[in-house]
Amino acid sequence: MAQLQVTQTKSAIGGKQNQRHTLRTLGLGKIGRVTVREDNAQVRGMIQVVNHLVKVEEVD
Repeated sequence: MAQLQVTQTKSAIGGKQNQRHTLRTLGLGKIGRVTVREDNAQVRGMIQVVNHLVKVEEVD
């Protein structure tokens, strides 16, 4: 199954609480942190909530 590399590029300061919680759930929290997640509907939904704060790349 494909995997997604999620990198936080912007700060969550001033963002909504659900966006901060979503970043934590993805394993992020500081600018520059990188995490690899499986590509599924749940992760895609979380990425959609914070798409303005993260960069997403597909890895094999």
